[in-house]
Amino acid sequence: DVDAGQGELLVRGPSVFKGYWRRPEATESAFDSGWFLTGDRAERDATGAVRLLGRTSVDILKSGGEKLSALEIEETLREHAAVREVAVVGLPDETWGQRVVAVIVPEPGREAELTTEALRAWSKERMAPYKAPREVILLPALPRNALGKVVKPELIASLEART
Repeated sequence: DVDAGQGELLVRGPSVFKGYWRRPEATESAFDSGWFLTGDRAERDATGAVRLLGRTSVDILKSGGEKLSALEIEETLREHAAVREVAVVGLPDETWGQRVVAVIVPEPGREAELTTEALRAWSKERMAPYKAPREVILLPALPRNALGKVVKPELIASLEART
């Protein structure tokens, strides 16, 4: 039980698995005092409602010594009228550690509005300049799992394979 705020979602109960098959180290690091660490970021509001925000491991980017929330950047980019869907990821960068990359499914016919330069300028009016995407990639769809969640590790792997 926690008050309103954000954090990692932990679960326990009779339906939660007991551990990883023949991987005691992984099991030990996946549990804390009997609670399973899901790796999902969640937010509880003042009414007690819980909203899933995304995965902790792929949603925190480290660029230029700053820790950035991919979820926060995505939320801002969704305000752009030409953006239908967006996933923000960090790709390896020699200078910055990770560079902020916005992978966007554009609204039909509005692709020209989403050049890297145009979106960076738009973003800098709404967020700190160091959070603005350094690269914009347009795709017809984002990879999703059976539950409809964007699979960022798969997206990152496909982007890294392109370079």
